[in-house]
Formats: sequence, C-alpha cells, structure tokens
Amino acid sequence: MTADKRVDFTVSAATALRGRLRVPGDKSISHRALMLGAIADGRTRIEGCLDSEDTRATMHALRLMGVGIERLEGNVISIEGVGLHGLTAPGEAINLGNSGTSLRLLTGLLAGQRFDSQLLGDESLMQRPMRRITEPLQQMGANIRISDAGTLPVHIIGKARLKGMTYTMPVASAQLKSAILLAGLYASGKTCIIEPAVTRDHSERMLAQFACVPTHDGGQICISPQSLRAQDISIPADISSAAFFMVAASIVAGSDLLLEDVGLNPTRRAVMDVLQLMGADITLEDEREISGEPLANVRVRHSRLKGIEIPVRLVPIAIDELPVLMVAAAYADGETRLRRAAELRVKESDRIRTMCEGLRAIGIDVEECRDGMHVRGGTVAGGTVNSFGDHRIAMSFSIAALAASAAITVTDCANVSTSFPEFAGCFRSLGLPIIITGARDV
Repeated sequence: MTADKRVDFTVSAATALRGRLRVPGDKSISHRALMLGAIADGRTRIEGCLDSEDTRATMHALRLMGVGIERLEGNVISIEGVGLHGLTAPGEAINLGNSGTSLRLLTGLLAGQRFDSQLLGDESLMQRPMRRITEPLQQMGANIRISDAGTLPVHIIGKARLKGMTYTMPVASAQLKSAILLAGLYASGKTCIIEPAVTRDHSERMLAQFACVPTHDGGQICISPQSLRAQDISIPADISSAAFFMVAASIVAGSDLLLEDVGLNPTRRAVMDVLQLMGADITLEDEREISGEPLANVRVRHSRLKGIEIPVRLVPIAIDELPVLMVAAAYADGETRLRRAAELRVKESDRIRTMCEGLRAIGIDVEECRDGMHVRGGTVAGGTVNSFGDHRIAMSFSIAALAASAAITVTDCANVSTSFPEFAGCFRSLGLPIIITGARDV
C-alpha cells in the first residue's frame, strides 16, 4: 500500500476472532534502534524491525548521512555504525514523509552535528508544530530555524556548541524527551530532563542497550556525552498495533485470540489497563524480556465492556491507542469520559475532532470537549467514515465495523502504511471481512 494513492477500506461484521496473531515490530523502538545503531561504533543487527513508510523514512535519512544499512533475510537490518561523530552532510534536504517520530528525534540528533541540514515532509507533516522541540534545543545552543508559524521546514545550522542543561518539560512527550536526550550526547556537561508525567521510556532503555545508561536522580533523567557500542537488538511486537486486535476480540462475540510477543513496556501498556478497567478479559502468558524490553503473549476473549472515566494518569502513555479505545467505548454500556488529552489535536489529524465526527457517522452519541470527549455506548450502525488520512483513525473505524449492524466504509486509508502496512494482511489471516479499493497488492 502506498500513501500516494486513494485507498478505502470496507469492513463487515465478523463472527469471531480466533487463533494466534503476531503483529509487526514496535515502531517506536525500531526508530530508536536505527538511529542509535547509526551513531554507534561497529555493526548493529536489528531483528524484527518494523518495515513501514515511517521507519523507511528514518533509514533514508541515515543513508543520506553516510550510514550503511542493509536488509537481510529473516527481517534483519544490518547497520554499519559510523560512530558518534561520523555522520556526514546530506547532499539534499531530508524528506521524512509523514513520520513525526523521525522528524522530532532527528531534529535532536542533528542539532549537534558539524554540518547543515534541512528537514521536510509531506503536506501533513509540514503542518505539525515544532516549537516544542526547537525551543529547548535552542536553549542548549542549537542553531535551528523554522517557519514563522512554528512548522517545517526545519533548518539546522551545523557547528553549534551545545551545552547541557536541566529542562522541565511543559508537556508529557516522549518525542520531546528523546530529542533532548539525543542532543545531550553532543552537549558539554550533563543534560537532565524533568517530566511532568511518565512517558514511554524506549529511548532510555535503548541507550542502555548501546552501553550509554542514562541516570535517574531525584526525578530527573540525565545523560552525558559518550560513545555507543553496536549491539544485536530484537524488537517485540508493537502494542499499539496489537491494541486494534485487543479491542476487536473484546467486542466481537465468541472471540478468543492470542497475540504473540507483544511488548509490555510499563510506559506503554496503559491501553491494556484501560481495557481491563472497562471489563476486558485479558491475560498474559510466557512473560519474558528481550533487549531490555518486557514482552508476553496476550490472550483476549470477548467480554461485555462498561463505560468508565479514563484515569488522567494513563492518558499520556495511551495517547496513540486512544482512538481505538474510543471504539471500545462505543460498544460499552454507559458513558466513557476522556479528558486531559489535548495532545490528540496535534497528531496526524485533530484526533478529537475526527473521532467525534466518525463516531457520529456510525450512530454513536458523542460530545466533543476541548481536551477530550464523552462517548455514550450504543448500537454501532453502518456508514461511511472519513479518516482524514490519519492511519490510526482509519484502523480504529475498521475495527469498529467488526461488530456493527452493517458494513462501514472508511475512506482515505493509504497512510495506514506509515505504521502498520500489514494491517489488512492481519485481517485476512484471521478470516476477517475487508474489501480494499484504490490500491494494488494490499
């Protein structure tokens, strides 16, 4: 599936989800493993790296800066690391497509380089706010320019002398934290970060795998410049991708589904916590750890869900899964309330608005709030939903159709390939009814 073609999904009700499914590797971990492998000393091998348009954007950027990256058999990526100071000037502006993770993390990585660089993206990415990232980097001494509107293009002027600092993040954002940590590898002295709330800690865990262990001191996460050592990395299945099928198995009668090798990082598993608060039947099997990340097989059986007020403490660490959790809310008894989720408005789409419009289009009563929504569970009808080119909206409403009273057509789904190109294939492997129009070889 390619994001430059119009793609629509039409999904009908399913009888049950049964069997076993392994979704692709974790997107967040894949990005970080690629970037750290590129600036490590030696050869890094990454097993289970997500192959999506977003991760390809990161690999494209690294290749432009002189990093040798090869895809081997068995979904293994081999990276010839160039060392902390071995990146070279790209011969062109770096186009990152729709990948916000690539954009924000690379801005931090490039802030301390000796060469100039420019970051671009597709129409959606060009509109994403960047001051949250660029302002703290500028406080460290980075020479970065963005548009007057605070958006792309990002121009990074090389040879800046970065200085470590202690920075209190104004919002809970793992991408902001990661950008500062990466810049801290090139700063003089210690760089420390204070989070307003816990965010996903894949960067800290991955840095430790590459022999650069961040310290935790009095609630601060600190890093000092040091070389990285190449490693063999294994990446678990992405819990954000597995979440779609957790919700699907929860709402479709008769379901009993085992999701294999799902990453269960404590800063990512909030989607399971929320579903269990709603009454979902979820159990764990074969819990273990690989490359510093916990994982397990997750068994999900159909259950009757109930509306809840989603705990505010879980919102930052379930931010990517909130759209599909609102689908679960549509099938729950009673009202589900989501608040303190204004971050959803600055994703690939305004996800508060797009989710509310989509839920209304399939017969669900929903109230849009400034920083969330109130969803009143009911009968999900068929209809047509516009995903506005947002991959998580497209996949969420595809899941909603699996227990609806009639088929749902979700339009503008091409960008599903940015994070989960095997989404339709997973549907088919489980025998779920999906018709795709507008693309070949999906």
